[in-house]
Amino acid sequence: MMSVTKKELIEVVAKKANLTNKASKEAIRVFLNSIRDSLKRNEKVVISGFGTFSLRTRKQKKGRNPKTGEPMMIAARRAPGFTPGKSLKKAVR
Repeated sequence: MMSVTKKELIEVVAKKANLTNKASKEAIRVFLNSIRDSLKRNEKVVISGFGTFSLRTRKQKKGRNPKTGEPMMIAARRAPGFTPGKSLKKAVR
């Protein structure tokens, strides 16, 4: 399975939207920062036809210190999550 890097994404967007790489890079930067800022405010980001970005709560759990092997509790935390929309699910089948 291959990954698309941010640099490759910038180039693809620039080409398909007839933008310079600089303009494409700025547009992607603003887009990603907007998603991040919304999640920091505990807001969902819904992109119709694509999916929803939201914060998910991870419960406290038991773990081990990798250095010592000693049991420890891993604190509860929030983590970003993505739920694909129907159109995206259908497109990748």
